[in-house]
Amino acid sequence: MDKIHTLVVDDEPGIRFFVEETLHRSGHDVSSVKSGEEALEKLRDTPFDLVILDLKLGGKADGIKVLEGIRWRWPQTSVIIFTAHGSLDTAMQAIDHGIEKYVQKPLSPQELREVVDEVLAAKERTTIKTDENGQIMLQKGVFNVDEGLHRVVMGDKKLDLTPSEFTLIVHLLRNNDRVISPEELVEVVRGYKPDSVIEARQIIKWYIHRLRQKIEKDSSHPEFILNIRGVGYRIKPAQ
Repeated sequence: MDKIHTLVVDDEPGIRFFVEETLHRSGHDVSSVKSGEEALEKLRDTPFDLVILDLKLGGKADGIKVLEGIRWRWPQTSVIIFTAHGSLDTAMQAIDHGIEKYVQKPLSPQELREVVDEVLAAKERTTIKTDENGQIMLQKGVFNVDEGLHRVVMGDKKLDLTPSEFTLIVHLLRNNDRVISPEELVEVVRGYKPDSVIEARQIIKWYIHRLRQKIEKDSSHPEFILNIRGVGYRIKPAQ
């Protein structure tokens, strides 16, 4: 079995040592950093299977900033939020960005192992493979994506998508565990940051409308691409 590559992000040396030692003994290849800035630097070029992340980091990059970076650069990475400062607001903010677990310090080694095993078992239920050329093959519910061929099959039907529609549905599928803001979707599809939420909503709604026409039985009553009012969009691939 391949080692699990895990990154620990915490500004407390004792916590970093505890998590490193516990997961090393479980066979993980563990790296650790003490700040959000160091985490973002390491995540720039290095993918991890799992990140254990403290929300309350000192410095300019807090846990939410790191989480945003993970979801943007490595959406397949599982994230466990690990904090001594649990609150409803921070929990909801993290959940909005799509995390697998939100737990509070302190944990025993056994509790940490159980949480990690639960998260990694859930990850195995999502199929992400690569073909012989290293191109990503993604399966989520009724959708099968071949990123190398720019092909999406829904059930037994190949979808006829424009490049922008392909980019949009792949980003939605790779982040199906969270609601994605209009601003983020515009950056993904159009490659620039809109000046306002209103502008982003006006731009992305037409892409969503066109995509819904190709995948929904009734685009006015969507089953797959859902609008979460005031927040953004998410996809429900499993039916």
